[in-house]
Amino acid sequence: MTQFLTADRPAQTAQSTQQLTAQHDARRLRLFSGTSNPELAAEIAAYLGVPDGPRVIKRFADGELYIQIQESIRGCDVFLIQPTCAPVNDHLMELLIMVDACRRASARQITAVIPYYGYARADRKTAGRESITAKLVANLLTKSGVDRVLAMDLHSNQIQGYFDIPCDHIYGSPVLVDYLSTRDLGEVVVVSPDVGGVARARGFAKQMNDAPLAIIDKRRSGHNVAESLTVIGDVAGKTAVLIDDMIDTGGTICAGARLLRERGATRVLACATHAVFSPPAIERLSAPGLFEEVVVTNSIPLGEERRFPQLQVLSVANMLGEAIWRIHDESSVSSMFR
Repeated sequence: MTQFLTADRPAQTAQSTQQLTAQHDARRLRLFSGTSNPELAAEIAAYLGVPDGPRVIKRFADGELYIQIQESIRGCDVFLIQPTCAPVNDHLMELLIMVDACRRASARQITAVIPYYGYARADRKTAGRESITAKLVANLLTKSGVDRVLAMDLHSNQIQGYFDIPCDHIYGSPVLVDYLSTRDLGEVVVVSPDVGGVARARGFAKQMNDAPLAIIDKRRSGHNVAESLTVIGDVAGKTAVLIDDMIDTGGTICAGARLLRERGATRVLACATHAVFSPPAIERLSAPGLFEEVVVTNSIPLGEERRFPQLQVLSVANMLGEAIWRIHDESSVSSMFR
């Protein structure tokens, strides 16, 4: 009969066994970041006390990507941190290749941590012969081998249902509310920049000590072109906090701010989780006398060339790190927001 050599093991109490199990579980947690937001990934790794794992990401002469995971992840719980921000196609493809590399390396479970989900606005058909790209991206991630997705502030809640795998959806609003609570804002009214964002604004207003709500009635004449018409609600003499999930070209939120100023708002702040900031957003948002502050998170990286005096960037690393640990620990993620 074949015999195997085993190391001598000291007698273990129930407590030491539990500690060893916890240490083993921690060792089984692996983080790997793509190239889209390495600063955020480093903050998440610091929160968890887990290093950002070694990997090689490079391009061949013809532009094709090469990715190699440089440590054993067999049987591990792997979290890949990659917001699919601009250039969205490159970062999405990079994430898919990372997933494939981890799947072929026998990872036990692969979770795609996507702080910003690109193509989220293409979530339904608004005209004939259009694609629903948000669903297509969900299919690509699922087919590539992702077991679970952790996303933040999806553009619409129905995107969670596009995944045929578990999707944990968390919100950046607690970070924004915590920051605003440190400011002396006086009498606050929370404003939705369009009718579609009313549910988001209502939830935000509730977190802001049940602040009153106002809505901007808006019409669109084309993609990235918005015309604000009127304000529904009382904003005169108050601090107006415009809340949205993202700021892209800034047309919607800037038009709303001008309208709020015309209706008597004494101060106007803009809050959003995702700072997409496509041109000419910087010029619009930094215009004198429009916004007192523009508050965003670091779900998308912002270099120095994209910053301006009114901008305040908050970190969501601890929130994402806590969600990652709870997924790994198989405990509740939704209880973070109760």
